[in-house]
Amino acid sequence: MRDGRYVVVIVDDHALFSQGLALLLESRAGDTFVVAGATTAGEDAVALVGREAADIAIVDLALPPLGGVETIRRITAAYPRTRVLALSGTEDLGLATAALRAGAAGFLGKSADPEVLVAPLLTIAAGVRVVHPDLLDALLAAGDRAGDGLLERLDERELQLWALLARGLETSEIAKPMLVSERTAKRMIASLLHKLGAANRVEAAALAGRYGLLDEQPHRGR
Repeated sequence: MRDGRYVVVIVDDHALFSQGLALLLESRAGDTFVVAGATTAGEDAVALVGREAADIAIVDLALPPLGGVETIRRITAAYPRTRVLALSGTEDLGLATAALRAGAAGFLGKSADPEVLVAPLLTIAAGVRVVHPDLLDALLAAGDRAGDGLLERLDERELQLWALLARGLETSEIAKPMLVSERTAKRMIASLLHKLGAANRVEAAALAGRYGLLDEQPHRGR
């Protein structure tokens, strides 16, 4: 922070947009934010963040040639304490997801009223992620569609294994009811996690609750 205010930098290839955004923040929340600098090139973003010790970086995802997602990835890798708000002129769900996975703390469309930007920035500065409600609904809907048919792709043994895994059992405890060795159980668990698209047992357990695997009988087609 600088003089009790959050330091903000803007990375956008449209200089007029950056200037307008800076004026807006200074007029609406000048006692909370100070815009310390801006650049139109993603390649210069990391240096700008470091030079200004920025608390927040606002990054446009349409940044030729580096791209906003890669710019965000570089900023968060070099300065993990800097919070990044991604802005986009499109509602591309893939781009939004990529930005969040790259480390963005929030995602908003440029079509949003600029005057509502102050509240999201305060939220991000407090360490909470921000996603526009419409985008969140779309991402959730896309996740639901991606999960359609998951139960149907698993056989009874895999469903049984998933239910045991979701209960938090150790590998040795899973092996007994599955009537396999501990080594085989490890291979089966790895295979199941791959099929589920889960990074670990915790994610698999969360998915199990969503699909009813923690009930007495799994609900196929749910």
